[in-house]
Amino acid sequence: MVGQIVRVINPMVFRIDLNESFAQLPSAPSVEAVIHWRARAGRILDPDSFRRLLIEKLPDYPFQQRQQEFRVGGEFGPEGSHVEHKQTWQGYHFQSSDNRYVAQFTRNGFVCSRLSPYEDWTTFEAEALRLWTIYCELAEPSEIQRLGVRFINVIPAETLDQLPDLLVAPPASPSAMNLPIQEFMHQTRYAITDYGYSLNVIQTIQPPSEGNELKLILDLDVYTENAVEMAESELKRRLAEMRWIKNKAFFSMLTPDAIARFRE
Repeated sequence: MVGQIVRVINPMVFRIDLNESFAQLPSAPSVEAVIHWRARAGRILDPDSFRRLLIEKLPDYPFQQRQQEFRVGGEFGPEGSHVEHKQTWQGYHFQSSDNRYVAQFTRNGFVCSRLSPYEDWTTFEAEALRLWTIYCELAEPSEIQRLGVRFINVIPAETLDQLPDLLVAPPASPSAMNLPIQEFMHQTRYAITDYGYSLNVIQTIQPPSEGNELKLILDLDVYTENAVEMAESELKRRLAEMRWIKNKAFFSMLTPDAIARFRE
């Protein structure tokens, strides 16, 4: 008699399922979507030449700004301390003509941001990869030290009492105290060890300013823990997985009532 091996899948083990679909939200609350590469330039970049080449390749990004890095250093001498302020060139910040895309080309990597209103992942990913290719042509990085996908969501809330209607796990006062919550900031980092990712989640409240209402901020940042291959196929696979993790977190942390707001 031939024995049969049955594999039991533990439902509590986290698994990425790229075949899982998520609801399309015409009024998604994303105010900024980001794909960020940490990839140190493999060649020495001259600031003026780098800027000139970027301008030539990005006629649809007419607004530019130089990025500086400030460092404070010093030493102690016979007459006391001596403090030096150093300003170092870091890269360039480019913005599209419609002010919806921001591209940061630096000596240590590249960041592409899509500002509100968010369109769709396909469009966003294609533009980010196009700009990343330009960075690779000019900076010649040898590897990607870290790759990340980040979405910052802002959800209007009338009062703090409404948080249980929005969050699956809202903040709560200790039962023995029963005190009203005035504000909160909750940050959690989840290890997705089997896939080499981390998920950083920030939930907080943006207090109302004059004429504006209270807002819940849900900041989801997924990133790799190890270096990523430069091959386009590997890059797209990683981006697909991180997007799935981001979506899974979004739909898991918000209540059905909150999600229903964004279907309209």
